[in-house]
Amino acid sequence: MIRFAALLEHLLYAPGRNTKIEHLVHWFHTTPMPDVGWGLAALVGKFNSHRAKPALIRQLVESRIDAELFALSYDFVGDMAETVALIWPKDTIREAAANTPPPSLSVIADDLADSATQSGMDATKTLIAHWLDASDATTRWGLLKLITGGLRVGASARLVRLALAKAYDKPVEDIEEIWPLISPPYHALFDWLNDNAPRPNAEGKAVFRPLMLAHPLKDGEIDTISPKDWMVEWKWDGARVQLASGDDGVRLFSRSGDDISSGFPELVKPMSWQGTLDGELLAGRPDDIAPFQMLQQRLNRKKTSLAMIAKTPVFLRLYDILFDGKTDLRQEPIEIRRKRLKATLCLLNSDVMDLSPQLNFTSPQQLDDWRQQCREGGLIEGLMIKAKGSTYAQGRVKGKWYKWKRDPLTADVVLIYAQRGHGKRSSFFSDYTFAAWMNSEDGRVLVPVGKAYSGFTDDELKKLDAFVRANTVQRFGPVRELAKTLVAEVAFDAISRSSRHKSGVAMRFPRFLRIRWDKLAEDADDLDQLMTWVDR
Repeated sequence: MIRFAALLEHLLYAPGRNTKIEHLVHWFHTTPMPDVGWGLAALVGKFNSHRAKPALIRQLVESRIDAELFALSYDFVGDMAETVALIWPKDTIREAAANTPPPSLSVIADDLADSATQSGMDATKTLIAHWLDASDATTRWGLLKLITGGLRVGASARLVRLALAKAYDKPVEDIEEIWPLISPPYHALFDWLNDNAPRPNAEGKAVFRPLMLAHPLKDGEIDTISPKDWMVEWKWDGARVQLASGDDGVRLFSRSGDDISSGFPELVKPMSWQGTLDGELLAGRPDDIAPFQMLQQRLNRKKTSLAMIAKTPVFLRLYDILFDGKTDLRQEPIEIRRKRLKATLCLLNSDVMDLSPQLNFTSPQQLDDWRQQCREGGLIEGLMIKAKGSTYAQGRVKGKWYKWKRDPLTADVVLIYAQRGHGKRSSFFSDYTFAAWMNSEDGRVLVPVGKAYSGFTDDELKKLDAFVRANTVQRFGPVRELAKTLVAEVAFDAISRSSRHKSGVAMRFPRFLRIRWDKLAEDADDLDQLMTWVDR
């Protein structure tokens, strides 16, 4: 556990992606099985902590120290694991615990599983308390991150798989392909990575295949796009997914290779056809697409109720086929793949799948006109432009696929609330709620329209943090209400109606463009202006 906690700390403060990968590679090479397998499970969000939930940790720490003191400390630090790690009282450490080293990852996994089978929470509390007593502050922090499932150290599952590939000199696509077939503590995976066993067999299985991605179309490049050499279709405003059907069932994968099948049971019903399809997950029905905000209600859910399925239906708009049965089509030209896809859809005859239509164009100017019109209806992000004859290759292949998105919308808004971030930002106010002006019976009032935590530099973050500390007018736990004086220019992809917000609208993917230290709050934009962009 000591080394894993050190790894988490290194990942949290590592300045860049490559440095994080180097830390992971070193940890893989220096950690024995099965600890390396359980640590890998934690890094990719697959570590089952059973009953070790944040509420249990809070009860445990409040049994050792004053609850008010903990609340004040938690409010200041902003991170549960860090607060408990720092405040855990040393004078309560029993002699036996002090002479006991912190547990290994495998011991933690086994003992948590055993305690979960016992009645009540007391066994789990006693276990965790003993571990905390036996650990120093850094190890306590790592332990709590592990068992509560909230690592947040800037290492995605994709990054971890890239590090595995580098550590063991294996193609990352081979690792991603077998990922749905393996489970913690990943004995089969590490046996193969260490050349002690063959790679788990993915033939005929419903596994993830690395996606082909598009480059953004740069200024001036549109002039090179002609109907003779390029195919064009809409860039739909949904979530990129992959549907795989095999001997072991049907699975739905996110663009990063995560299995999201449990959240969309209507899309993974058993089928006789086998293969792999690539497309966009959209809310609504093929003849009645709903805005992305409706899809958000279904995303990131481990389980979905029948009521939610009925209220928020989804479907797949397909634009490519990678496998038809055991036939690998990725080296076939895109025109051939599209014909196979049409034939497959006819065979499936599904009411939750359809084909993304191809657009016949005559000139680059026509494409520009279409892109400018994409905001009408708010369901299309732009255009996808694909080279004729292109094969399906992993990643972004230069000169093959392009995306040409509509320009973002911008607005001047007033910052009204701030909250501390997570991980290395836990000591800074980095999450901001902002508002626009609305006319009411009481005059002009500010109503929230969005929240953003990106787009500013580290220096700007420090200035924003200082502003929050000097201009807080009220506290609500970890949230600070601000004096309504600071304006920011934000960019966002779209804005839609939302019953969850007093304003009646919510922005999609808002981010800071500029901090308008020079602008008065009363000169920020009105809600009426934002309403003209709703669903566009």
